[in-house]
Amino acid sequence: SSRLQKKRRAATARRQHLKSAMLQLAATEIEREAAAKEVEKQNYLAEHCPPLSLPGSMQELQELCKKLHAKIESVDEERYDTEVKLQKTNKELEDLSQKLFDLRGKFKRPPLRRVRMSADAMLRALLGSKHKVCMDLRANLKQVKKEDTEKEKDLRDVGDWRKNIEEKSGMEGRKKMFEAGE
Repeated sequence: SSRLQKKRRAATARRQHLKSAMLQLAATEIEREAAAKEVEKQNYLAEHCPPLSLPGSMQELQELCKKLHAKIESVDEERYDTEVKLQKTNKELEDLSQKLFDLRGKFKRPPLRRVRMSADAMLRALLGSKHKVCMDLRANLKQVKKEDTEKEKDLRDVGDWRKNIEEKSGMEGRKKMFEAGE
């Protein structure tokens, strides 16, 4: 049993080492992804947002503000359009999921029942009109004659049990039993 315990400890230590190695690899991968995202962000900003150069005169400054406001409005319109599309899609998804839920409730699988069929009925169901062979399994059984035993003779001699009870009931039955006992 000590060997088994040593093997278990070694397996546990191996698992823990593999876990820590995987965690270290995952941490370095996350750091790499974060650095790549930061570089991508800087590239996007450099491409889409040129450095700001403030004009010297008041009129040029007002023109710059008008351009910025126009860009802000166009971006807001795009954002609004995408939000409306998103809300519409979410509503459609909710409706479809509700329909799916309703359909699941309507069509429940019925519990399967055992069906008793004779061999002839099964062959007819499987083969259809081609079925001509009659499989009467009971006809092929051998006839066995029962030999009369003493118990069966005794039972036949006793006859109907109701007659015996009627004979023994009342005063006459007790008188017969008393006379038979003497």
